[in-house]
Amino acid sequence: MISRRSLVFPIAIAATVAASAIGLGQDHDQAKGKARHRYGYKDTPMLPGGRWHVHDSDRPLPRAVTPGTCSTQDQPGQAPSDAVVLFDGKDLSRWETERGQPARWAVQDGAMVAKPGAGAIRTRDKFGDCQIHIEFASPNPPRGRDQDCGNSGVIIFGRYEIQVLDSFKNVTYADGQAAAIYGQYPPLVNASRPPGQWQTYDILFTAPRFKPDGSLESPAYSTVLHNGVVVHNHTAHFGPMVYRNTVPYKAHDPRGPIVLQDHGHPVRFRNLWVREIKGYDQP
Repeated sequence: MISRRSLVFPIAIAATVAASAIGLGQDHDQAKGKARHRYGYKDTPMLPGGRWHVHDSDRPLPRAVTPGTCSTQDQPGQAPSDAVVLFDGKDLSRWETERGQPARWAVQDGAMVAKPGAGAIRTRDKFGDCQIHIEFASPNPPRGRDQDCGNSGVIIFGRYEIQVLDSFKNVTYADGQAAAIYGQYPPLVNASRPPGQWQTYDILFTAPRFKPDGSLESPAYSTVLHNGVVVHNHTAHFGPMVYRNTVPYKAHDPRGPIVLQDHGHPVRFRNLWVREIKGYDQP
């Protein structure tokens, strides 16, 4: 008698070979300029929402994106092919002051450096739901303590802040340390690197939604990875950031700039890029 286990392995191999053959055939057809065959089914159950069947042959394929590359301490990585590069190591053309004037931060050795007293800067472009990648390095040797040590901030829409701070052996209040949703949630863990080393924030931001009467329909959400470590997992913001207080949501535009804070410390930034996040089945 043939055991069930002895059948599973050959079947799995056959399925893998078939899938590979389909992929190769599809690539071959595309290379020759032929119309692509729609693989899938129309006799399967409908998915919730009533738009698509399971494995629907008419469902649009995702567009292709060339992934970026990882940074090292010596060299910034490359952004994904569909990203908006906010700083390429050369100039501040995509940034301005909060009054709309040219940004007055410095550009040194491929990094933009917060200039104490020059004020915050913001992107000229506005974004909605998005993926944000930012690399920063706090001054070395460190100076000051508590909040007066490598302080800056990534303020999405100019309202929702992910704190930038030297939190390597520098103690402050929990919801004000590096990677905190400032004044609301501390990070799940402290993943900070020593001052002077490049660190990364990868932020998935969902903008709040408002009803026609201006009341809140759904809050802003942030998922944040600090140096590759999850520190916020689809966390809802209570409302806009405010120092030593809380304020409720107030209706605003569905898109807004990304602000980098001047807090009197020459924090360095490099390899800043943004990808807009669209819904499923959108081009």
